[in-house]
Order: sequence, then C-alpha cells, then structure tokens
Amino acid sequence: MTDLVMGIDTGSTYTDGVLLDYGSKTVVATTKALTTRHDLSVGIIQAIDDLAVEDPSGIKLVSISTTLATNSIVEGKNQPVALILIGYDPELIAAFNLARRFATPKFHYFQGGHDVYGEEKEPLDLDSIIRWVEGVKDEVSAIAISSYFSPLNPTHEERAYEAITGATDLPVVLGHQLSTKLNSIHRAATATLNASLIGILREFIKAVQEALQKRDIQAPLMVVRGDGALMRAEVAVRRPLETALSGPAASAIGGRFLSGRQDAVVIDIGGTTTDICLVDDGQVAIDEEGAVVGGFATAVKAADIRSIGLGGDSHISLDRENQLAIGPERVVPLSYLAFVHPSVRKELHGWSRAGFADIPMNYLEHWYLIKEPPEAEWAKEPVQRGLVDLLRGGPWSLAKLLAQLDLVHPSQLAADRWLKGGIIGKAGLTPTDVLHATGQFTAWDTEAATVAVEIVSGRRGQSPGEFAESMLDAMAEAIVAELVTFLTQKRLKPRSLMTSDDLGRWFFDNNLYPADPYLETSIRLKYPIVGIGAPAKAFLSRVAEILKTDLIVPPHYDVGNAVGTVAGNVVISREALIFPRYTELGIEGYYAQIAEERRHFQELTTALAYAERRVGQQAQAEATAAGATDPTVIVEGIPSGVEEYRVVAKAVGNPRLAD
Repeated sequence: MTDLVMGIDTGSTYTDGVLLDYGSKTVVATTKALTTRHDLSVGIIQAIDDLAVEDPSGIKLVSISTTLATNSIVEGKNQPVALILIGYDPELIAAFNLARRFATPKFHYFQGGHDVYGEEKEPLDLDSIIRWVEGVKDEVSAIAISSYFSPLNPTHEERAYEAITGATDLPVVLGHQLSTKLNSIHRAATATLNASLIGILREFIKAVQEALQKRDIQAPLMVVRGDGALMRAEVAVRRPLETALSGPAASAIGGRFLSGRQDAVVIDIGGTTTDICLVDDGQVAIDEEGAVVGGFATAVKAADIRSIGLGGDSHISLDRENQLAIGPERVVPLSYLAFVHPSVRKELHGWSRAGFADIPMNYLEHWYLIKEPPEAEWAKEPVQRGLVDLLRGGPWSLAKLLAQLDLVHPSQLAADRWLKGGIIGKAGLTPTDVLHATGQFTAWDTEAATVAVEIVSGRRGQSPGEFAESMLDAMAEAIVAELVTFLTQKRLKPRSLMTSDDLGRWFFDNNLYPADPYLETSIRLKYPIVGIGAPAKAFLSRVAEILKTDLIVPPHYDVGNAVGTVAGNVVISREALIFPRYTELGIEGYYAQIAEERRHFQELTTALAYAERRVGQQAQAEATAAGATDPTVIVEGIPSGVEEYRVVAKAVGNPRLAD
C-alpha cells in the first residue's frame, strides 16, 4: 500500500492542502480552500475534505503550518499572562525603558537570581512570589517565570515552579527551558509570549485532531516550527511560540523540495505578504539571534525571512496626484466580493457608465459585515448602529455609506476596532483583480475586476493594459529593493528629493531604469529565484529579469507551502554551557550546565567531553520521542568567551509514519 502524507498550510487568503506519496516524493493531489480567519480550523477541515482521501488508512502522517501564533500576537489576541522576574534590576529596566519588551503589563520583581558564574546572587523570596500569584491568578491564563542568568543555574525558576504549581492549576512556563541565551530581556519576552499562546494553540490542535478522527485519519499530527523543522502536536502545545513564522519557513522548504535546487532565493507571494528566504547549500538560512514576532524580540530561532506588506490582496490606491500605491493594507479583492455578492458587479457597471475620470476611489472600496459585533459595543451609538443596520443587507461602497449616514470621513464611523477584529471586512482593488482583468487568474468575477481596473486606469489617463504594466513594475521594484536590502544587509534610502544625489539610490535606480548617458549599472543575482504562491509567475518574472537571473516556477508552486509542511525533517537541538568556576585563587575547575543538571570538573577537556556526550544523548532521545526515525546527531563545541563554550547537539531524522 502507498504511504501518503498530508500537508496543510494556512495562509492569510488560502489554506493549501497536498497529498504526497512519501516513497516516490511525488504530489498526488492538491487543493486551495479559503482561509477562515475567525477560526483557522474551519479552513483546514475544508482542505482535508477537498483532498477527498479514498482510504484514510493510507494517510501515515499529517503536518500543518499555521499563522495562528503570529497573528494572535500581532492582532493582540494572545491571552493575558503574569510574568515573574527573579533577580532583575527594576532601576535598570526603568532607565532603559525595557519593560515594554516584556510582552505583558502584568509583571513583578522578586528577590533571587544568579550571577554570571551561576552563583546565587540573593536568596529566593518564595513567600512573596506565592502571595503575588494568589492575587493575580484569576486575571491571567498562564504564568511565565524568568530568573536572572537562569541558563547558568535554573534552580530559582524550578523552585518557583514547584511552589506555584502547588498553589494554582495555571500553566507555568520557565525561561531557561526555552533558551540558553543570556539575554534576559529576550528570555522573559519569550517565556511570556509562549505562555500567552498555550491555550490558543491547544484549542486549535484539538479542533484539527477531532476533524482527523471524524474522518478516520489515524496518523501522527506534526506542526512546522519557525525554522522549518517538524515537531509533534503535543510538543507544539507546550512550545507554541516556536510555530511563529512557520508559514514562511514551510514555503522555503517547499521551494527547495519542488525545485530540487540547493542554492536559491525562495520568494513566496501570498495574499498579504511577500516572503523572501535564502536557501544555501540545501539549508534554509536561520536567524540565530531570534525571531521578532509582533514587534517583540524573542529567543526563538526561526528561518531568516524578509517579509514585506505586498501580496495579491494588497490594496491598490491612488494619491492626490494619482500616483499608484500598493499595500501594505490587505483587503478582499473586488472580484471575490462580486463573486459572492453579484450586486457589487451591477453597481460597478453603473458607475462605469458615469465616466471613469469622475469616479472617486472610495466608490471602489466596499465594506461588509462578517459577524455581529457585541451588542454593548454598538447598541447605544447611533452611527455604529446605523452602520451595522446597513451592512446586514450586504456590502456597501464606502462613499455610499458615508452619504447614507451623513458623514464626510471614514474616521467618523469609528470602526477601526471592528475592522481589525474581524467583525467588518473591507474590499477594494487588488493585484488579484488586475490579474483577473488581464486573464492571468480567473477564479472569481472577471467582469467586475475588469470594470474596476477600467475605472482606475481612466483616472490615471491610461489604458487598462498600461495600468496593469504600471502595477507590475511597481511590485517588481518593491520586491527587488527588499531582496537587495535582505541580501546585503544595507539600507536603501527611499526615493525622494532628499536622496536625489545619493549614490546608492542612483545606482539602484539606474539598474531599474537605465537613464545615464555614460554609465551603465547592473545588479545580478547569482542564485535563481524559486517562485512559490499562486501569483508567483505573474509577479516574479520582472523581478528575475531586473536581477538578470532565472525564475524557476516548479510544478505545484501554487501550494508550495503545503508541500513544505511534509518535506521537512524532525530536528531537535540541545545545548550545554561550559564556564569556569572562579574563587579567590582564580579558576578552580569548570561547570557543565545541561538544562537542570550541573556538574563540576577539574579539567576543561573533561567537562567538554561529558557535555558533548550528554547533549548528544538528549538530542537523540528527544528527537525519537518527537517522531523522528533513526535520527543522526551532530555535536559541536562553540567558544563563547574566555574559556567558555556552548556545546550544541543537533539530531535530525525523517518523521516517523504510522504503521
């Protein structure tokens, strides 16, 4: 019997699904279902059903990548958490305004912590910790603990954990278990964000598992980490922050797998963002410093991704001079809104007959009701009540909404919270609509998209074809600028009068639009571009042309993210810290700190040998427990200071399939 694996990726617009023959590594079936942002599990269940598996017993593994962790943090929907800071200096935190990086306003300082040698700085004040927890436990969903220098000595975090779990049933997260890095601020933020996502991801995983059970799919469920590796769903629930950026990581893995290229720049064109990642010698580049999620710097390793707010669903608008602007706001394409609500197409036709040059852009922007708002938020407000009453009947253009409610500006609707919270949706002209108008993508209402493009091109004094070319040029320029910035790690100044004499800006612009009568400039990308995502072929051809490289659009590129969810490996890394034990007489031996275990050795070589053996064993055992088959272990000792070492063991194996 053929062993099939199922991959599911939840993007901002589509939830992609794929069935892969694990033996031959060939794609058997694919699907694209609309992502249900209010409940991601609904879109995932639809994708599972669309794949129409005839024999559920043939599915040996299911793997998903999810935007849930990232979106929850960015949208402020993660659950409230209490943060216990042991041994931190309040005055230092206040002096440098570091508290804003803790990812929660509910934190408190307690006596304790250790020094740079792992020695106790002050006795732990457990009584005060328990009293504070008793006072806040009914206001939070979980508790995070971060102790100063806990990677060198975690005993205070462990003692606090034992005391708190004896006093409350709330989940408790320890900083040293998430990172061995000594950046105390990043470690505290990582613990806090991880704690805030536990309940959210637990419910999501539970919904997916129940859906699989109802369809009689008895296969292990894996989740893609932010570095592209796989972990069992049970582990993901305990370490949900590690799933942040899993979607872009899956696209990089999928691009490498589908193209067969060991060296490439993978560019994933999604609905909301364009994600750029480097694959070098078959390995996805990793940001060792830690991912930034929702503006919070963390200690979680993730794929080194450059994301820009530019995609198929980016809002196309015109400024007062009729100059083109694309994104970063995401809206629903007019072609889709008209597909669901045919009245929108009729309305667009009516406006087009009025003359293209006379139609303001806010006639194209439409609002619609996704779900009823909480009654307390609108029942007593006449404007909001009127807005909801109108939208219950279907979509309205923004211009007509304002006129009907006797308003002059969208801010008077006071609906920002509803737009961000998924209560009211917004539609407008997007690159996806332009592709409908040019015939390159025809999934929805082509006629409505064509009329909308004619209206906007008329305002700019262009033909629809010229407008489409302008949009493609603008998108290509933005992607090339981000790609060059990403690879060079050098800032490109924005084009303006202030930068008219900037050599770097001139060099870049002269590469895009050769104009100098004497000098020719050229930027050439040495690696090919691998395009992933439904609009990749349309949007990336010019990017490759500008950078004088090849564009590879592999088979099944439109579901490359989903392929990436099942093309990765199980990877477990474990670390040990080796550092001197100082006394008044100087160095007297070395400590090997391996998670909660601390051992003292007289010789550095002995400490290193022990640490290498122990972390290698741990990584192999945990990789096997995490679902890897016969993992390979690589151990490396990395100098991190004067006679200090970080010993890193990495265990890599293919995911274990169901029997």
